Formats: sequence, structure tokens, C-alpha cells
Amino acid sequence: MKNMNHDHAQHDHSEHSMHDMENMDHDHSEHEMHDMHNMNHDHANHDMNNMNHDHANHDMNNMNHNHAQHDMKHMDHDMSGMDHSMHMGNFKQKFWLSLVLAIPIIILSPMMGISLPFQFTFPGSSWVVLILATILFIYGGQPFLSGAKMELSMKNPGMMTLIAMGISVSYVYSLYAFVMNLMAPQQHVMDFFWELATLIVIMLLGHWIEMNAVTNASSALKKLAELLPDSVVRLTKTGEEKISLTEVAKGDQLKVLAGDKMPTDGVVISGNTTVDESAITGEAKGVKKNSGDKVIGGSVNGQGTITIEVSATGAEGYLAQVMELVRRAQQEKSRLESLSDRVAKWLFYVALIAGIAAFLVWLLVADLSTALERMVTVFVIACPHALGLAIPLVVARSTSIAAQNGLLLKKRSALETGEAIDTVVLDKTGTLTAGKFTMQKLILTSDQLSEDETLAFLGALEQDGNHPIAIGMMNELKNRNVTPHKASEVANLSGIGLSGTVDGKKVEIINEKELDKRQITFDEKLITDFKQKGSTLSFLLIDGKLMAIVALGDEIKPEAKTFIKALKERNITPVMLTGDNEQAAKVVSEFLGIDEYFGGLLPQDKEKIVSKYISEGKKVMMVGDGINDAPSLAKATIGMAIGAGTDIAIESADVVLTNSNPEDILHFLDLAKVTKRKMIQNLWWGAGYNIITIPLAAGVLAPIGIILSPAVGAVLMSLSTVVVAINAMLLRLKK
Repeated sequence: MKNMNHDHAQHDHSEHSMHDMENMDHDHSEHEMHDMHNMNHDHANHDMNNMNHDHANHDMNNMNHNHAQHDMKHMDHDMSGMDHSMHMGNFKQKFWLSLVLAIPIIILSPMMGISLPFQFTFPGSSWVVLILATILFIYGGQPFLSGAKMELSMKNPGMMTLIAMGISVSYVYSLYAFVMNLMAPQQHVMDFFWELATLIVIMLLGHWIEMNAVTNASSALKKLAELLPDSVVRLTKTGEEKISLTEVAKGDQLKVLAGDKMPTDGVVISGNTTVDESAITGEAKGVKKNSGDKVIGGSVNGQGTITIEVSATGAEGYLAQVMELVRRAQQEKSRLESLSDRVAKWLFYVALIAGIAAFLVWLLVADLSTALERMVTVFVIACPHALGLAIPLVVARSTSIAAQNGLLLKKRSALETGEAIDTVVLDKTGTLTAGKFTMQKLILTSDQLSEDETLAFLGALEQDGNHPIAIGMMNELKNRNVTPHKASEVANLSGIGLSGTVDGKKVEIINEKELDKRQITFDEKLITDFKQKGSTLSFLLIDGKLMAIVALGDEIKPEAKTFIKALKERNITPVMLTGDNEQAAKVVSEFLGIDEYFGGLLPQDKEKIVSKYISEGKKVMMVGDGINDAPSLAKATIGMAIGAGTDIAIESADVVLTNSNPEDILHFLDLAKVTKRKMIQNLWWGAGYNIITIPLAAGVLAPIGIILSPAVGAVLMSLSTVVVAINAMLLRLKK
């Protein structure tokens, strides 16, 4: 298996690195959880200087990341034609106002020449219909006309073009009919105002339903930019000055206070601290930083104040590179064409060819008026009333079912492609593990102390520490409401741990290597399970006697093992990715039964691995929770974010696991299968009637006296819409 050696330093709480998830060394003076020198964050070596991003109003070296307008037209082309018109107005508002305009039209004008029981007319009613229809065509039809213009400019006609053709033909021919009826009332020409009104209203309703069910445009890039502070403190020869982040240059020395965000990538030149990189790397444990260590812009400083020298700003920075990866992946992914768009494209060409052919043939065998009526009837009957609701109704139903099963669907394309997934790539921390470095078990090896008393002794030495082991222990004391004892003469034991004096007793917290060296024995069975999980082990000695063993680590989720087994039973290959070193990755993957895994990864590496699987023809679902997962989430066939993860990961994903339970991924895969089946059924109902009605409307069977009446076409069209709605509501998820 590929070994991408990203050893996050040596942390010798246990001599056996394969049992030490992070190879942590309890040397508190040199407790470097992640050796950033090994992370190869040499941003200067990445030729990213041509990136064009605007860091949320920070003109980072003249970068222009205008997130609000950053090629959004290419970033989310998956909403049944609505993708092309996200910016074209509020569909909810347009629907209601259009409905108000449509109701009088429906009441005052006949349906394809047939007067329905509720319809009536009065002198001048035709003028009312004309005026209302004109307003409706311009206002309600605007998103579809604009969308069609975009589709045609891209030489990719789809749903918007089909709708635009239907409403345009209906309006223009109805206008012609109005003029002809005004000039020669005795020769009545049938208009299509009724069809115009119902088509616009139904299409707006369909898009509103879909928008209401599925979250739209991603703001992942904007979220990334917001990780950086607006202003920084720069050190000068005369003291300190507060400046805008835009003024920072490479080589500047910046002061970063406790709790502040790192303004740029840099190197620590004075002070020491523990940095929370979870928003960047997704890893739960803090990373100790001393002089010479690298820091990443956007990470959060811990309790210490440090001075950093800026190593990269703007396009060279780590966050900027992640943003570029996300942007590129989103653009590539957006080129996927939805199922309904493919059907609409096919239907558009069929209707166009059939309509023109009908016009030419009838022009030869009859007259211009008949030829025009046949062509218009074909175009109007091809209008996708049912097709416009076929997918949105299924999506709305699926979204509701998904929410009940811990899933937030952000992009409809995920439902269409979910059934084909054959590879699930999982980020370890936060997905397969809890993502929190905590005390897993306190094992008492003597009956002289209770658990709370033991914790009080541990807290005596660890209460002033700011490294992950100390934080994990102190959090346990806090959870149990235990007050630590007072300690004196606390000292770091290099490569060993800590020592101090409590109530006249010598107290030590040491690692397993030191325990073996002192030849202190205990029942090895007590720690076997924790070694297999890769936990970090600490040993409490009081006056030289072993009193307790502390197991700390990022706990593997209890349901993770059964989830991996279930994936394999479905012939889906699980793959684990992690920033942890190779040995730590091996321990977790073997415990869970994952055959393919990659350790020591940077965000770029994760995205490359996902790309590699995709290039091999795999349909890949990526599951992650950190900023370092954002590029691969955007790149994957389906990106699934853990709900407890970072906003950036969530915004980059197609689906969000709201309960952070990996077993909900199985619910998604099941839901995707039944949803795809319903979508195909509805598309047949929504577009299938055209297979019969378009040829009949064109007059193919006219020689034997069979020709489709516009009224019959309207009835079939309405019937298919009802069937589509009922079929969508029958969607169920079997468990």
C-alpha cells in the first residue's frame, strides 16, 4: 500500500509505534505533535501565482477572489435547468405573482379550443387575457428565456430551451390568433393562452419545489476566506503597529496573541504555544509549536503568544491553494449533465424536427394556416408540464426521507449518481473516529486510590500543560468535577514525561518505554485492546509504584466496523485517507478491516487520490470533515461532509451527514437507488406520452383519418402530470 510518509513527529508515550496512533512522545518540552517541517507546506514551490480569488475583501497581493460572482454559472449546473438561472430571481415570489396573473387567463380562455365548465367570457375579455398573458410571459417566463439563451450560447439545449420554446410559440401564435380573430371574427383561430399560463406556473412551481428541497449555490470559497483575520500586529524597529492583512509582505514579523487566528503561513521565531489546526487539517489534537516550526494561515493559536515570520501570503498561502483546488473541482464537476436535462435535450430536438417537418408536409398537402396550426400544436404538446415536475417532486420526497435519516441533500446530482457508487473514500478523523483526543480509559492497577483520587494526582502535574495529552486529561477532570491536587517541583523529564511532588509524595507520569526500563511489570492484557486501537498510553507512578494506566486517543466510532463490513457486502470498496503517519493509519485500517489506506496526506494528496480513482473509471464518494477534505469533497463524484465538521467541508459537499453517523451513508446509498428508479419512472411518464402525441399531433396517421386533437393532447398532458405527482409520493426507503 502506498506510503506517503507524513510522520507527525515522535511522541513516545508508547515504545511500540504501531500501537501509538500518533507516535506521541510524552516529552512535554519537545511535544511536537505534527512536525510541520515534514508536511511539505513549501508554498513558494507551488506555482499558484495566477490564482484569481478575493479573500473576502482582503486584497491579498492583488488577488481577485470575488466569491459572490466567481464563475458561479459554472459551479452548480445540476438543477434541472434552474442551474442556468440561479441568479434570475426568486422562484417562490415569481410563482405566486404568476399564479395571480394566470388564474384570470385560465378562467377566461379555453384549453386548446375546449371551454371548461368553470370558464366564461364577457365583451372585452380577450383583451384582458392578452394583457395579462403578455405580463405573465415577460415576468414569469423571464428565468426560462434567460436560461434558454445561456443554454443555446453554450450549444447545450436542455430543459430551459424546451420550456422557452413552448411558452414563446404559445405566446407568439396566440398573439397571431388574437389579431386574426379581431380582423375576421367569423374565422376563429384557436389560441394557446391557457397553455402559456399553465406551463409557466407549473414550471415555476417545479423549480420552487426543488429549490426549497435542496440547498443551492455553494459558498465554500467565501467560508475559506473568512478564516483569515482582517488586521494583524506587525513588529517594527520602533515597536508594534496594527495594519490591514492586505499590507502584510513576505518576511514581515507578526505578533499572534493567544486565541488569535494565524494571519498567514509563517515560521515561529519566538515563543511557544499549541495551535488548533482542526479547521485546516481536520485533526482533533492540538499541535505544539516551538521556534522554527511552521504555522498555517487560518489555524487558531492556543494559550501562548508567539512571533511568526511570514513565509507566504496571497496566492502562495496554504488556504489560497486549497481554495484553488476547490474552485477547479467544482467547475469540473459542474459539467455533469442531469438526467432530466438529457431527456429535455432529446425532447427539444424531437419536437423541433417533428414540428418543422409537420409544417413543411402540411404546407404541401394543405394550406399555410393548417401547416402553422399543426406545427404549433406539436411544439405546445411537447411542452414539458409533467417533465418539469417529474424530478422536483421526487427530489422533494427524497429530501424529506433523507432528513429523517440524518442526511441533508445539497445537490440533486448526488441522488442521480449515488446508485453507481463503487468506491467510498473516508477521511479517518471525524468520520471513522470521534475527532476528539480524549481519555478512553483510566485503568487502576492498585486499590489504594479511587478513580477521582487518581485523576486528582494526574491533574496535579498536567494542569499547567497545553499539549494534547494534558488537555485530554484535564477535560476528563472537568467532566467529572474533580479538583486537581497542588503540586510542587514539577519538572519535564526529557523523553519520559513529568514528575513532581504532591503531599510529600513523588508523583510521575511516564511512557511505556521508561516503564520497561525500570522493569515495572503489570498485566499486559489490560492494555491489549488499546494498543490495537493505536491509543496513547501514560503510566502514573506514586513513590515508584504503578497506580494507574491512562489510555488516550481519538476513539474509533462504535458503528464504524459494522459500517465497513456493510460496504463490502454491497461490493463497495472502502478506502481510508488520513494525515496521520503510515503506521497509525495501518493500525486503524486493520482494526476496521479496510484493505486500501493512505497515510501522511496533505489536502493536495487527498484530492489527487480521489482524482486517481475517478480516472480509473470509479464512481467515488468522498466522506470528510475538515478544510483539508474540501478539495477532494468537491472533486469526488459525490462529496459527503460530516455535520460536526468545518463549514468549508460542509459547503464543498453534495450531502451532509447531520448526525455524523457513518451508518447513515448506507441510508443514502439505499435512498439513491430508489430515488433514481423513481426519477426514471417519472421521466417516462413525464416525457413518454410525447412518443405517441408528437407524431399524432404532426399528422402521421392523417392519411387514415387519425389526427390528434389539441384537446386530446391537453388531456393526456394533464393526465401524465397527475401520474407523475402520485408516483413521486409513493417513494419509500425500505430498511
